[in-house]
Amino acid sequence: VVADGKRLIGHAGAVLLRRCADRTGLTDALAKVLPSSTMAGWRDRAAVLVHLAVAIVLGAENLSEAEQLQLHHRPLFGFAASDSTARRMLAALDEATLAGIAKVRARVRRHVWGLLHLRPGGFPWLTVAGKRLCGWIVIDLDATVITAASKKAGAAVTFKKTYGFHPLAAWCANTTESLAMLLRPGNAGANTVADHIAVLSDALAQIPGSSAAKILVRVDGAGATHGLLEHLEALNTTRRTVRYTVGWKITEDDEKAIARLPEMAWETSVHQDGSLQEGYCVAELTGLNTREGWPEGMRLIVRRVRPTRRHLKKLTAFEKKTGWRYCITATNIRHMWGIAGSGHAQFLDVLHRSHAGVEDRVR
Repeated sequence: VVADGKRLIGHAGAVLLRRCADRTGLTDALAKVLPSSTMAGWRDRAAVLVHLAVAIVLGAENLSEAEQLQLHHRPLFGFAASDSTARRMLAALDEATLAGIAKVRARVRRHVWGLLHLRPGGFPWLTVAGKRLCGWIVIDLDATVITAASKKAGAAVTFKKTYGFHPLAAWCANTTESLAMLLRPGNAGANTVADHIAVLSDALAQIPGSSAAKILVRVDGAGATHGLLEHLEALNTTRRTVRYTVGWKITEDDEKAIARLPEMAWETSVHQDGSLQEGYCVAELTGLNTREGWPEGMRLIVRRVRPTRRHLKKLTAFEKKTGWRYCITATNIRHMWGIAGSGHAQFLDVLHRSHAGVEDRVR
């Protein structure tokens, strides 16, 4: 392999992916919940499913392309399954089978996370503003738009005026794993409470019990609903602590509260490494505006930045008057156990901003 841009191999990593599934026990575990047969010519459904996942990672966009990739890898993984076999395998995934697959994934994940804890560097705890969130599992919820080139099942016009799907997923920020995903039509609502609760419940079921004592859930503005925040509060038990940061849609009442903030209340925000971010400020907005009906103890943290050219058309009259663009984060964090200064507005601001990394997971 040379670095001249020619004769490069784009999918040599397929071996690592397949061997990872085999060595962690995922392939064998899937075989126990997927249909099987002793008929001649029967293709093991677990191997087909794992191959399909590998093909997606390598860029396959349909079953025909997945079949071609399997043919290419035949010397490594044996006879390839046809696209019709893959289609029958997917068609057989009813609710009971999907539930079995979810249990298999959770069991294998428990084993893998146990191995991660035994590494010299230990489990990959997140570091935010120079502080290591030791013991905290961070779940990021986010939706994305996937366009469709033809009238496929479930495809519809999206809120971005495109045509396709609007799936909602939950990702573990510590390990960058996709914990759960809900396939939705393109016209699915952005802040549907039932969908968020369903995906969050499936994601929590994927987290090993030994790691589920301290959970942080981060959601963008779509999560700022009474139903989701009340559900998050109800998840707190004597054995589990659940904290959240959620984007907040600013109202006129919020702007009136911001106007009441004295200049001395604003503090310089910080970067992800903990250094000061000059020109950007944060302040505590809790208590300055009445928020009836929202969970008790919810805090509002406001951030102000100088608007860029692409923001000028979206500024409100208040923002044009002040010359700042504002955004608010809602949270129930007073203190995160084991993290000094975790209740400070500066830390909470940067903690929620790091949720933007979920876009990398989506891609």
